[in-house]
Amino acid sequence: MGRFVLAAVAAVLASPAAQAQINSTDLKWGPAPPGLPAGAQLAVLSGDPGKEGMFTIRIKFPAGFTVQPHHHPADELVTVIEGDFALGMGDTFDRERMTLLKPGGYAVAAKTMNHYVTSTGGGVVQITSHGPFAIVYVNPKDDPRTKK
Repeated sequence: MGRFVLAAVAAVLASPAAQAQINSTDLKWGPAPPGLPAGAQLAVLSGDPGKEGMFTIRIKFPAGFTVQPHHHPADELVTVIEGDFALGMGDTFDRERMTLLKPGGYAVAAKTMNHYVTSTGGGVVQITSHGPFAIVYVNPKDDPRTKK
């Protein structure tokens, strides 16, 4: 038993310190998933949001960007990287109940907790969650995937 534990500890110590190392200038931006409104861009920092497991992404959004009430099947850990980002919790979009987060601001949206977001000036947020990524709108008519 002791040898097994020692071998396991040695294997962990021998592994690289970081599995993903990237500078923000090296991010590869592309269109955000179709479940988000047009105009957003996404960059993957680690993991694969389309598969089972932990992932970290950044989402860049333009001024005036809004996502109507929705939830995800896993907790979302959100850090504001740049710009402004307002977050509200609940089933109905209500600007008066939103909290404005600035760069360095942090929020957690627990799995299945309905929330909504907007940005007056645009910005970038970093999200860590567990995949596969999915977005479920409270009101299906708000889902950009159903609009033609």
